[in-house]
Amino acid sequence: MSPATGRPGSRRELAAYIDHTVLPEAATAEQVARACDEALEHGFAAVCVRGAFVGEARRRLAGSSVKVAAVVDFPRGEASTEARVAEACALVAAGAGELDLVAPLPALLAGRWDAVFADLRAVVASSSTPVKVILETGALGRDQITAGAAVARAAGAAWLKTSTGFGRGGATVEAVALLRSVAGEALGVKASGGIRTTGQALAMIEAGASRIGASASLAIVAGWSG
Repeated sequence: MSPATGRPGSRRELAAYIDHTVLPEAATAEQVARACDEALEHGFAAVCVRGAFVGEARRRLAGSSVKVAAVVDFPRGEASTEARVAEACALVAAGAGELDLVAPLPALLAGRWDAVFADLRAVVASSSTPVKVILETGALGRDQITAGAAVARAAGAAWLKTSTGFGRGGATVEAVALLRSVAGEALGVKASGGIRTTGQALAMIEAGASRIGASASLAIVAGWSG
């Protein structure tokens, strides 16, 4: 079974849903290297890192199916569109195979949908790799989540993602289901933020998540019981 087709049937299938994340500001190259080795051992989908570690992750994962995901304008989503485009291009050039882009949160929170669309469209158009748009759903109401997700989809996002894990709240089953309702079958949905157990991960998958972002990836796969 491949991700997004239903409940995983084995520990390895569960691992294939997971982006193994190393995103603290104080993260070290050694922690990133260890996460890459863990991803190779367990078969995680990707290792998600800050920009400074894209090169290290690319070297460690070379020749494998594990992707390097890099965060853009993380975690506040407050930079100018020009700066966000430049950062995205630099990360792709360094070897990122996926980008986790924080939505332009000031515009999103203010409901300036034209500005949100223009920003996201510019970054997505500049990238040759899939872009996951992080909506920070814990800071949004239901209508804002729906509108933000629709704008991200219209702007060309490949994925809708719940949270940075550094903002207010994290992933919820309700938010994942709402994002899936907007994404349909065309886009991926990534649940991220506060997912630490196997039960939580499976609940997100059953709600419609096709990827799980977690730093507790080892605990999640260790808790698999079939």
